Amino acid sequence: MDLSPKMFREIPSVISHHWKAGTINWPMSIYITLVHIVALAGLPYLPLVKKETVLWSFVLWWTSGLGITAGVHRLWSHRSYKANFTLRFILMLWNSIANQGSIYHWARDHRVHHKYSETDADPHNATRGFFFAHMGWLYVKKHTAIVAAGRELNFSDLADDPIVMLQKKLDPWFALYMCYVMPAQVASRLWGEDFWTAFFVAGAVRYCVVLHFTWFVNSAAHLYGDHPYDPLSYPAENPIVSLCAVGEGWHNWHHKYPYDYAASEHGWTSQFNPTKMFIDAAAMLGMAKERKRATGAWNMGKIRRERDRKNGVPMPKAEPRPWEVKRE
Repeated sequence: MDLSPKMFREIPSVISHHWKAGTINWPMSIYITLVHIVALAGLPYLPLVKKETVLWSFVLWWTSGLGITAGVHRLWSHRSYKANFTLRFILMLWNSIANQGSIYHWARDHRVHHKYSETDADPHNATRGFFFAHMGWLYVKKHTAIVAAGRELNFSDLADDPIVMLQKKLDPWFALYMCYVMPAQVASRLWGEDFWTAFFVAGAVRYCVVLHFTWFVNSAAHLYGDHPYDPLSYPAENPIVSLCAVGEGWHNWHHKYPYDYAASEHGWTSQFNPTKMFIDAAAMLGMAKERKRATGAWNMGKIRRERDRKNGVPMPKAEPRPWEVKRE
């Protein structure tokens, strides 16, 4: 399995390779490393934190998560629904709390990822292993194919959105403030929490945890799970990732139908998908509209596949993934 101790033993040799090749992305490597160091420094504060701050951390997990899932992912990257100015502004603020780069750059990389998934042009190509897809891709310079692919796509819709460009102009300072400082200010002023306790718990620890929850969509949801909609692709249906990433783990469906605002076939009664519930609630309030669904296309495909099965047409079968190949 890709999560075996062998993977971790190979990390030093991988680092040595990139060091010699001059492909380490030093600014991002230093930043991501510092994020984890500061989060570790926050662990001793956990026994000291007030229950209100614990609850506040959970609220920030969900709001920052929605800033990624309902915001930069389903709205700005895939245009799977439309949102009015107020909702877009709220999602921009929540996205800033998530602090995963500007909406413009996140959406740009994600569109490239979908068009060239699991190739050299994919920023977090899962065929390079779990660690690379999870966070290793941030430590190295982009493959030349990624840069070339990014130049081919049109991002004018992002450039035309004043909210996206405002955040891009304020990046990274506004996101750093919203991620680390704002949570501490709210906790210290509203319920008298110690500023640094809130800074480390609701800011640093919560941020690092949510980062990994998001990265699991790139790694675990691309490597482990069922493939009921597209057996030929790597992305999989992974309910555990959905629990962590506010409903983003139904990834085989999502890569089959990236324009679907639900990013899953079923509703919340069958599949954990609070992001869909949030968008539906926003639509009820008149803040979202034109929600796109792919269930019609899938049902038509099922009829066609059933007809082909009856006529003896062979169904496509996926090649074994690297970790599924039995070695002698």
